[in-house]
This record gives sequence, C-alpha cells and structure tokens, in this order.
Amino acid sequence: MRRLLAALAAGTFLVAASACGSSDGGGASDKNASSGGTTTVKVGIIPIVDVAPVYLGQQKGFYAKRGLKLSMTTAQGGAAIVPGVVSGQFQFGFSNMTSLMIAQSNNVPVKAIANGVASTGVAGKDFGAITVKKGSAIKSAKDLEGKKVAVNTLKNINETAVRESVRKAGGDPSEVKFVELAFDQMPAALDSGQIDAAMVVEPALATVKSQGGTEIASSLVDVAQNLTVAMYFTSTQYAQKNPGVVKKFQEATAESLAYADAHPDEVRQIVTTYTKIPAAVLEKVTLPKWPAEANRASIEALEKLGAQDGLFKTEPDLDKLLP
Repeated sequence: MRRLLAALAAGTFLVAASACGSSDGGGASDKNASSGGTTTVKVGIIPIVDVAPVYLGQQKGFYAKRGLKLSMTTAQGGAAIVPGVVSGQFQFGFSNMTSLMIAQSNNVPVKAIANGVASTGVAGKDFGAITVKKGSAIKSAKDLEGKKVAVNTLKNINETAVRESVRKAGGDPSEVKFVELAFDQMPAALDSGQIDAAMVVEPALATVKSQGGTEIASSLVDVAQNLTVAMYFTSTQYAQKNPGVVKKFQEATAESLAYADAHPDEVRQIVTTYTKIPAAVLEKVTLPKWPAEANRASIEALEKLGAQDGLFKTEPDLDKLLP
C-alpha cells in the first residue's frame, strides 16, 4: 500500500499550508465534535477557482455553525491529495474524478462524499481549456500531434480530456508529448515557448488570455456534457469511525456550493485570498458550475475514456466510490 500511495503521488508534491485556519493536531473525531467544541479538520485542496466554495463557506460561517474549522493545505493535483487523505494527513480532500477512480481501482480506501465542481458544458465558455500562445500556428487539437502539452498531473483527468479533444478533432493522441506542470506555472511556460500548449483551468486560463493566448478546445466539455470534474472525499476508515463529522462536512459543503453558485462576485473576491491573480484578470475568469449532486453519467463517460487510456488496474466500482 505504501508503494502504491507513493506511485499515486509521483510527480506531485504538497506545498505550504495556507493561512486559512491552523492545524491543532487533534479535534478531527466524532468524540471531539460531540463534546460541543470546535473540530478542526485538515483539507487537502488545489489553489484553483474550483475550491472557492469551501473558502467562502469558511468565511460565511457555514462550517463553524456546525462545529467545524477547516485547515487548508494546497497540492499540485488530486493525485497528491489521495495519499494524504488515506494516510490520515488530511481528514478530507478535493480530487478530480480520475484520481479517485484510479485509487479505487487499486483498492485504495477512498470514498467520495460531496460534489466538488462541474464543467459549464459550453464549448468556448468553460473554466478549463487547451490554450496556445499568441500567434501560435496551432489552431486545433489535431495540431497537437508531435507537440509538447502541459497538464497538471500525468495519466490523469486533464491528460484524458486532451486526448479526447485530439481524437474528436481527427488526430492521434498517442503522438502528443505530455509534460507535467503546476497550473500556476503554465502561463509563463506557454508565453516563453517552453511548451506548445497547456490544459489550464481558472484562474490560470484568464492569465493565459491576458497574455494574448487563445483557446483551441474545451476539453472538459469534449469528455461529457456537464462533466463532474472533481469531488470532496475522505478515507473509508475515517468515514466509518467519524460519521458525524463527515455528515457535518457534507452539509456545510452543500450549503457552500449553493451559495457560491448564487454569488459569483463573492466567489471572485474569495479567489484573491488564496491565489495571486490580479484583480483586472480576475474579472475575466470563467466560473465553473457547483451543482448539489454529481452527474453519474458524465463520470461513467470519463471512466470509459480512462479505461481506454489504460489508467485503471481493474474497473472502478462507482457504487462503492460515489455517495
């Protein structure tokens, strides 16, 4: 198991904890919660617009009124967060669906507990896209054959999405050269010519556009209509031992998702507290959707593509993985 978790995190790494809450080492169990005190739970997240609802929910007191305090730690991608949750470093985590399915197919004990983020479902108006620099000769996903394309983690959801865009454009995805790069490093790498294209999500997408870059494909839309991109999860062990804390996290997160979906201006403002995006660029950020429930049909479509790409050791059991 230790080797497997290390493999899941290969190419990714955890970075410094944010200032949003502090870890007190304890207080993450039902016992603490039932005593009437505040339970601090550690949450592994990615510093992208997707997770704005939990920051907003913390600010609005949605977690506090249920006796929870979130201590956030950022990582490059969901593949790095999975082992952190399973090992007990975090009580909860945010991860794309492919990382969760890869883990589940390898018998890593993870359980999705709350919806995370969804594509807008509108090509050209989504929060994620394949981008190229200003003046690039690359005009479509088919042109990515033989080119260097950045994704935040290899063999994961964004690589699968790029491959599907290339297929739909009539190209051969096996000819694409994928490289791993953190989202916030992609705009500069693209602008300097270190990479030919980048699969970015907000706020990096808005930054690329501010540099004159353009979109050539909405890859998350190409995967499935209204794709459930990511969810919040915990370990099966933690869920079994602390159902009360899990339920409170689920309820607070559901309230946070609904609030974020209804208050886009507040979402844009909260993003400035955990990313370094300039205000002028932030205004142009395309926000994702934060529906209450996951779209199972879209996850099944993603699963089929993952299987086609050889990502799963065995077929993921979505009945066990999903709420």
